[in-house]
Amino acid sequence: MESATVHIVDDDPSFRASTGRLLHACGYAVALHQTGEALLAQLPKDDGSSCILLDVRIPGLSGPDLQACLNEKGLHLPIVFLTGHGEISTTVRVIKAGAEDFLTKPVAKDELLAAIERAFARARARRKADEKFEGLRQLLSGLTPRERQVFDRVARGGLNKQIGYELGTTERTVKAHRHNLMAKLGIGSLVELVLMAERLGMLAEQASRNRPQPPAVKGSPASRP
Repeated sequence: MESATVHIVDDDPSFRASTGRLLHACGYAVALHQTGEALLAQLPKDDGSSCILLDVRIPGLSGPDLQACLNEKGLHLPIVFLTGHGEISTTVRVIKAGAEDFLTKPVAKDELLAAIERAFARARARRKADEKFEGLRQLLSGLTPRERQVFDRVARGGLNKQIGYELGTTERTVKAHRHNLMAKLGIGSLVELVLMAERLGMLAEQASRNRPQPPAVKGSPASRP
């Protein structure tokens, strides 16, 4: 991964310059942007190596609007808001939208550096989790359609005999599929198989599909013959 880069988005040139010097002296690479539109023209990499130090009130696209725009693009970059206008409603809005922190100017050097390091640490943790998740998905994609059917049923607690009945095959064949799929996935126990299914969200999806639906209201389109 490339060196950590802090993108400072602020319309105050003296603040951009002084904060940029501070962060550079602390070992960060720095990119300065006067507006949100300028940052969008040179999008940071969403690989855990970039963090945005973002003012709330800037010309054109506001800080919260820039955050929303990045989210819409699927770029969940760590953002630390630093502003002289710390309204509670704005704080709640940006934190709910995924901001890492919300600091009010003037901010002490140690507080600023701690917030930025936390943002990078969380971004690295998310990146690691995403990579692990994608690795699991890749392993799962290597199963044959029948192995995938057996995997789904084993993860939900199905017994070999029961699974064989559902799939119209023998218990012995189910055992063979189970052995092969566990070898392909690199797992050695039922517990590992269930944990893998849980991490992939498969059990939650199944629970949602199995949840009873509320009865249709009499007279509604769903209740009409």
